[in-house]
Amino acid sequence: MEIPIKSNILRTLFRDCYFINGTACAGKSTMVRLLAEKHGGICCGENYHDVLMDAVDPENQPALSYFQTMGSWQEFISRTPQAYAQWIADCSQEAAGLEIARLIQLAGEGKKVFVDTNISPAWLKGISDYHHVAFLLAPQSLSVESFFDREDPEKQFILSQIQQAENPEKAMENYRECLAEINSPAVYRAFESSGFFTLLRDGTRTIEETLAVLEKHFGLGLA
Repeated sequence: MEIPIKSNILRTLFRDCYFINGTACAGKSTMVRLLAEKHGGICCGENYHDVLMDAVDPENQPALSYFQTMGSWQEFISRTPQAYAQWIADCSQEAAGLEIARLIQLAGEGKKVFVDTNISPAWLKGISDYHHVAFLLAPQSLSVESFFDREDPEKQFILSQIQQAENPEKAMENYRECLAEINSPAVYRAFESSGFFTLLRDGTRTIEETLAVLEKHFGLGLA
């Protein structure tokens, strides 16, 4: 049984939530963390909704349950770019329900909530507004080539699986094609044409300057 919650109720609940979505390596996690630190808020970093993953099952969330049903990690890294992109899209849609449930829990704490989210532009229009949403974009080349540069445990684990493949060079080439697919020009156009605020990581701003731009957009002032 689906239990609908009207958009006006969610917008009211999430009036102190600030959402940042976008492409890989655009600085989303960094900005969410810095905003939360500076403004005494709650930091909902990447995959913050994982605290609710025990509720997930293959029947209701087949994409999020993929790691339970896949044959091996080598299967994971060897999927076609198209299959990988479809899985990412399906995960984002299924995770949106978990994100909203988690944010409802956090909304009652009386603090500003800064969210590194995968909730789609269409859903964000229903639960938030222009001055509570920003999309950060990085050039496709950066999103692909720099993906494994950070000491993120999940990304480093995937890298280790690629290195263990029968043909590591071919496995890496395929995975980079997967990353290119989910950071494609079409994805950029969808963000840019969403009607929400977008900011490109083009090397012209420092981290502090980017933070200031987002604070201005979110109307956070000098608090």
